Amino acid sequence: MTAEGFLEGRRLQMARGVLLQCIMGGYPPARFYGSDDGDLALVPDPAHIHRLPWSKQPRAFAICDADELTGESSRLSTRGQLKAVIARYAALGLAPVVATELEFFIFAPNSDPTQPFLPPVGLDGRREEGHSAFSVSSNNGLRPFFSEVYECMAALGLPRDTFMHEMGISQFEINLLHGDPLLLADQTFLFKHLLKEVALKHGLTVVCMAKPLAHTPGNSMHIHQSIVEIGTGRNVFSDQDGQPTATFRYFIGGQQAGMADFTALFAPNVNSYQRLCHPFASPNNACWSHDNRAAGLRIPVSSPVARRVENRLPGADANPYLAIAASLAAGLYGIENELEPSEPIQGEFDVPDNLSLPCTLHAALERLKRSQLAKELFGKEFIEGYIASKTMELTSFLDEITPWERRVLAAQA
Repeated sequence: MTAEGFLEGRRLQMARGVLLQCIMGGYPPARFYGSDDGDLALVPDPAHIHRLPWSKQPRAFAICDADELTGESSRLSTRGQLKAVIARYAALGLAPVVATELEFFIFAPNSDPTQPFLPPVGLDGRREEGHSAFSVSSNNGLRPFFSEVYECMAALGLPRDTFMHEMGISQFEINLLHGDPLLLADQTFLFKHLLKEVALKHGLTVVCMAKPLAHTPGNSMHIHQSIVEIGTGRNVFSDQDGQPTATFRYFIGGQQAGMADFTALFAPNVNSYQRLCHPFASPNNACWSHDNRAAGLRIPVSSPVARRVENRLPGADANPYLAIAASLAAGLYGIENELEPSEPIQGEFDVPDNLSLPCTLHAALERLKRSQLAKELFGKEFIEGYIASKTMELTSFLDEITPWERRVLAAQA
């Protein structure tokens, strides 16, 4: 939209079906988004209108809500779903607090998708070979890129906690500061866009898919969650003596009750399960533990005021609005129904059958299809539309024959 049209308050409308567009560009049948495929209004959030610092031509970026023309939030909008979950907490006098950890790879340009990604050539003229994890000099070869990323984050008002080189070759992680869930989802979304745009300027490719390289850790988007009392700011996961509360236990119980049903929301793509089924600290289970990275739900070491639950299932490919909404909705369900969690696990452990999760997109979508809990918390329209879109993507994937199949199976009798 032109700046003049935006400043005049001209309404931008969009077909409802666009919210269910699959990643290849197609749409499920119109019955999933209203047979008429009528319009929605895109309503900009005044707090999120940003001048884009990496663009030579003056441009701005506005994060919008997708509202029905009658004024209410569209049930197909993932941002609207998150706002609804936050409102349900507020009705109880509670406010969730979250932080996200986002991992990503930086690669050289890759114009041939049949070839593996390669790390970029750094300032020293060499490609990283995997010796830089957690090193103090690990991003020196990409210093111009990271310098502009930091500058752009500051210009957009995106506060960062820590940046580090992760375990994978040319893999990095940012920890965003904790705060309001909607704000953190907006910041995570905007940061991913920033990364890709700045990378293009520097002749690089940023990849947030869950598992871009074989035999290498994948990209996660861990979600740290706590709940405070509105007005006092007290963390309701800790009592006056600093001990865990019943609310803390119930929140974990709700997370466990929802993780299998919601796996397709946390791991939305075929490739998501490559990360989960070849785990490098990417657990595919609903166990919980004190500071054990093999558990899907980890309780980090912290002071009582910072007691929180880390959901380690979502990948960096997940929609941040939907992943945060699903995780918080499950926790609230546990609080409202006083669900007790399983016993915590420590050390090496075998996952009980009742705490295992789907390990393929097909299995996850079938579980979501049967979930009354998902329809109760997010509405039948959203869940059925989401499944229809993701089923199209799965079918498209299954329509292709992979190099592995040609290499290994062609010679079989």
